[in-house]
Amino acid sequence: MGNSVLKRLIENGPVMRTVSLPRGRHSLHTMPTSTGYEIRTDASYDWDGRKRGQTPFTVMQYTIAGAGNLRYENRTYRVRPGETLLVLVPHNHRYWLEQDGRWEFFWISMNGEEALRIHQAILSATGPILNLKPETIERLADCSLRLIAGGADQPGSASAIAYEAAMLLYDDVFGSHPVVSQEYRAMQHVINHIAANLEHPLPVETLARVSGLSRAHFSRVFAASEGMPPAEFVLQKRLQKATKLLTKSAQLSVKEVSIMSGFEDPNYFAKVFRRHFGASPTEFRTTGMYSSIASKGQY
Repeated sequence: MGNSVLKRLIENGPVMRTVSLPRGRHSLHTMPTSTGYEIRTDASYDWDGRKRGQTPFTVMQYTIAGAGNLRYENRTYRVRPGETLLVLVPHNHRYWLEQDGRWEFFWISMNGEEALRIHQAILSATGPILNLKPETIERLADCSLRLIAGGADQPGSASAIAYEAAMLLYDDVFGSHPVVSQEYRAMQHVINHIAANLEHPLPVETLARVSGLSRAHFSRVFAASEGMPPAEFVLQKRLQKATKLLTKSAQLSVKEVSIMSGFEDPNYFAKVFRRHFGASPTEFRTTGMYSSIASKGQY
């Protein structure tokens, strides 16, 4: 291991850094939540991805020595030295250490829209067990060390380190899978098109043409990349835009917000809005529900 960064992380001893930063006016799309290096030797180490709350986050965990277990959906894995576990929460998975086992690892957890999107794309391409290049592991260990040593003290620097870690995974996985990478880039083009055209009709046929793929193949790739069908993604983005307009643009009527968010029929807009938020657009605007929803990372 020589004078590697990973060796320095290990020599630093078992350590955990929880990142807890005050929320600013702007939400950052990639933020670390915790990182550290641990040696576990008992069965109390047991995480169920369905029982860790409803706020989404990701866990990237590299096995240095020993081994652990992962049940991911309907398959069980043995996570061995040199392998990296990647999971999203909440999700149907469990990772744990058996009685009298030993698992030595370092990890980085993060949240934010961009981190979730990138990690979902990686999971769709590779599954939850990654075989990363040694240089990628070294640089991920460096990200962990910097967060532990004070890089998580300011929101901007913490976000930059977390984004760097996410991009290291992206480059390692997609750099050697040009076809997958091409499809992933096509999805980003579609997402940009959606964001720029929310007030216009966005049927799946149109989005498929933007991607350059057939409708059936586009729908499969999009769902794998974003974790939901295209129509549901568009609806979420329209509701996200509507909530922001309702709270940030008081001069706009509910009808104007409806049209600007891509809902031609204000009555349909009100019905969908109430189904998602439990309140009408007017009630949402007057009760200040947006700040509560934003604080939970939903919009």
